[in-house]
Amino acid sequence: MSRGRQERSSRDRTARGSASVTTVSSARVGTAGRGRVLVARLDDAGDVLLAGPAVRAVRTRAREVVFLAGPNGRAAAELLPGVDRVIVWHAPWIDHTPPPVTAAGVEELVGRADGIDEAVLLTSFHQSALPLALLLRLAGVKRITAISNDYPGSLLDVRHVVDESVDVPEAERMLAVAEAAGFALPEGDDGKLAVQRPLPDIGKFTGHCVGVGGVADKGAYVVVHPGTSAPARTWPADRHRQTVRELADDGHQVVVTGTERNLTAYVAGDVAADLGGMTTFAELAAVIERAGVLVAGNTGPAHLAAAVGTPVVSLFAPVVPAVRWAPYGVPAVLLGDQQAPCRGSRARLCPVPGHPCLSQVTSEQVVKAVRELTQ
Repeated sequence: MSRGRQERSSRDRTARGSASVTTVSSARVGTAGRGRVLVARLDDAGDVLLAGPAVRAVRTRAREVVFLAGPNGRAAAELLPGVDRVIVWHAPWIDHTPPPVTAAGVEELVGRADGIDEAVLLTSFHQSALPLALLLRLAGVKRITAISNDYPGSLLDVRHVVDESVDVPEAERMLAVAEAAGFALPEGDDGKLAVQRPLPDIGKFTGHCVGVGGVADKGAYVVVHPGTSAPARTWPADRHRQTVRELADDGHQVVVTGTERNLTAYVAGDVAADLGGMTTFAELAAVIERAGVLVAGNTGPAHLAAAVGTPVVSLFAPVVPAVRWAPYGVPAVLLGDQQAPCRGSRARLCPVPGHPCLSQVTSEQVVKAVRELTQ
């Protein structure tokens, strides 16, 4: 069983810098007059939130920042500081339920990218930036920066090559791409995740947790978010339900969040507030911000907690490396066997009978971790 407390800062970049090489094409190297810049991250909400520091770096020199997101990342992109406009496009080579490649789909993106001067393409280690670079070239984008270990030919102007055997926090990996393009965080920016302010009022959701002045004080409750986008990353529902009861017995008010209403209702039972299916993404951010701790798996709300400064008890399946995707820049307790046989498999369905990486985590361990983070 692996259990550890982590807190990361993007200012510690030694490993990242030593594992990267940037090649700039002399044909299109100009950096003056950085007009309308497109930043792309085409997968899920958590991935988009982790792109936040890179977006803020681009914002320092761009006249306008356009964010290209997939359908699952749109709400997160709309919350990022520094984003002026969001374009949504369903990429056939990124999404877990990919649409077919069609001429109409290509023409749609090419048309919507008209007027873009420059692009910074952000990808995970298992994704290629080159298909998108090709389409943006067709749209007339003059300067494109991305990570590519494959030869990009004329598709990229700034080719950032990294040693993918070195695990680096995803937020830092993406910030490095922006830096390779010539964008840097402004003075005083700590490089952590962030969301736009103000967040929505959430009194209608947390009225039962009122404090001074009739609003929920910071730390008035614990949020439990039982759902994830992949079964391999999910802690069993009955463990979540038992944890909610034990947290209540330990003196905590508990709020359960998520989009799967049957799941949240089961987990909340008769002892917690069930907000399943009730909040927008921005309202969820506000609910998590007022919490003392979030209990969640490796899923978007864990990164949302990092963006609003809330500690996380992270039920983390090692199908992807925790070094890359654990909650970034906030206190966190990592629970789960990080050496389990599924390690590094990127599986969406657990490849090991019994789901041992998370099934061995007990509700008592979660309650103890919540105590540690709230003391």
